Amino acid sequence: MNRLKEIYNNEIAGKMQEKFGYKNVMQIPKIDKIVLNMGVGEAKDNAKSLENAVKDMEIISGQKPVITKAKKSIANFKIREGLNIGCKVTLRGDKMYDFLDRLVNLALPRVRDFRGVNPNAFDGRGDYALGIKEQIIFPEIEYDKIDKVRGMDVIIVTTAKTDEEARELLTLFGMPFSK
Repeated sequence: MNRLKEIYNNEIAGKMQEKFGYKNVMQIPKIDKIVLNMGVGEAKDNAKSLENAVKDMEIISGQKPVITKAKKSIANFKIREGLNIGCKVTLRGDKMYDFLDRLVNLALPRVRDFRGVNPNAFDGRGDYALGIKEQIIFPEIEYDKIDKVRGMDVIIVTTAKTDEEARELLTLFGMPFSK
């Protein structure tokens, strides 16, 4: 069993129940899924860049990404409907906990001038969004083998009803929120 999952079952759930006074164990919030999204703007000119982004995403997540397509045409960006413009991965179960563990303990501390993540990036329903500026903060990515530094979005979806519950849950998982 995964280390973070074990910690959740043994410690975090109890602390959450104690703090918020849940009557039923099914009310205790937990992490539902983590979605990684990488938009590749230059894919319209260079198809190879999307391939490289997919490869990087696969290395980071341990799962094959889905290629995302443009929903509608935008003339100013020279994008047509149905054009491949990015990739995304939805992580659940053990892979989700593995990724969260690596994100909190290995990747985020490697960010330059890191003072913590934004504590206000919750959406009002208990989900957290985090933007990463460069994929090279993950130790599995070899700096020499990347063609371009790309950012990605990390969305952590929880079953929490409020932002306060979700913030407490992520804090107990070790998410380094700035003060």
